[in-house]
Amino acid sequence: MSEIRVEQKHSLPIEDAKGRVAAFEEMLTKYGVKVDWKGPTGTLKGTGVGGTIAVTPSAVQIEVKLGLMARAVVDSTKLKASIEKRLKAAFEA
Repeated sequence: MSEIRVEQKHSLPIEDAKGRVAAFEEMLTKYGVKVDWKGPTGTLKGTGVGGTIAVTPSAVQIEVKLGLMARAVVDSTKLKASIEKRLKAAFEA
């Protein structure tokens, strides 16, 4: 299992920060990955993909775990760069 971890610092209230993560969440749905939110923590679920999104008072932490099949078709370096880029843009707005 390949793991990707990304953290984006912020100084927003948790609910506002969760709202900023919505663009990232929309991107995930294009790949068949859903987010199940329970408070400030979301669980990522999809075919060959799992992970979490944790929104704290100071950061958003995303961990994506790619299964064997997903690793065969996904470049984890590019995926991590894409997640970092989208989060940075969401919190600069």
